[in-house]
Amino acid sequence: MTSAPVASVLDLAPVIPVVVLDDAADAVPLARALVAGGLPAIEVTLRTPAARAAIRAIAAEVPDAVVGAGTVITADAVADSVKAGARFLVSPGWTDTLLAAMRDSGVPFLPGVSTTSEVVALLERGVTEMKFFPAEAAGGTAYLTSLSGPLPGARFCPTGGITARKAPSYLALPNVGCVGGTWMLPADALAAKDWDRVESLAREASALR
Repeated sequence: MTSAPVASVLDLAPVIPVVVLDDAADAVPLARALVAGGLPAIEVTLRTPAARAAIRAIAAEVPDAVVGAGTVITADAVADSVKAGARFLVSPGWTDTLLAAMRDSGVPFLPGVSTTSEVVALLERGVTEMKFFPAEAAGGTAYLTSLSGPLPGARFCPTGGITARKAPSYLALPNVGCVGGTWMLPADALAAKDWDRVESLAREASALR
């Protein structure tokens, strides 16, 4: 059965968990815990050899999850991720070559930006939804507030350094659709395969908006 297409990544949930997996066997129970906690959009970063297998497993076995690929930085990674079952793509930055590959992929994407010029360049190319990265290091909520006046057409998923405490201030901004974070995926919980704890933290995160 083919999953329904994703119209906008920013509107799936208030928080997108940013997942780094060393063992693809953890992908399905982790995804089930996140979905049960109210966070269906799951970004699996391409930082480990297990990432593509994890995406395949989630796409095949967790039908209520909307799995995406993160840290996408090449055209080959775009193609491989979509082939594995990724339903959205996230990059830390962008070039025209990468942007063209993401456009051609047929799935929604969030190219990364951290400067006003990058935002303007994407708007010029018809892209209105972006990842703001690294959010805290690049200026945080103050920076995004400054962009909302002159660039009202841009919407963002800030990621990078955002915690449960900081997330509400981002989500209160009119140009923020959702945030990305890892705080619902503590390393000790993942090591212990404590999926109940992950579900509980996901539930708290899903209630932030």
